[in-house]
Amino acid sequence: MFLTICLTILIWFSIVLMLYSAVALIQNRKLFGSAPKDIQDAMVDHEERFKGAHLIGWILLIVSALLITFAIVYGAWDGIQNNFTFWDFFVRFLIMALSYKLFDMFVFDWYLLTKAHFYQKYYPETEGCKSYDKYGFNIKSQLLKLFIVFPLIALLLAYICSLI
Repeated sequence: MFLTICLTILIWFSIVLMLYSAVALIQNRKLFGSAPKDIQDAMVDHEERFKGAHLIGWILLIVSALLITFAIVYGAWDGIQNNFTFWDFFVRFLIMALSYKLFDMFVFDWYLLTKAHFYQKYYPETEGCKSYDKYGFNIKSQLLKLFIVFPLIALLLAYICSLI
């Protein structure tokens, strides 16, 4: 369980790094397809904040994706080494997936979007958009992932790992 918690925290760190890379360094509105429509419409692409910012952002984005992949693969490898059952794998992957989604919903969608004005700092042209005051703009999608998609992914990963 300790390793599962550590891997989950690594995933949280990675998605924060991914968000920072996209919002603060890359600043390409094409990366914000899941943002509320009014915010997407108000966004414009920005010049580099400093020389090399876009390159650093893309490198950090790739590193964060690799860290997430590492967390999943290492969680599987450790379970195989420790003779996990199907249910052991399922619980590990379910904890990792659901805690990621809850972190996303509460930290990114609620706190950073509606309370902290994080996005407005890097996209000042979006100041005043109504969606900044409205939590739950994508609640159907989030709940679908939380209760159906991620548990199914955890089941699939557990099945694959239990075959190895």
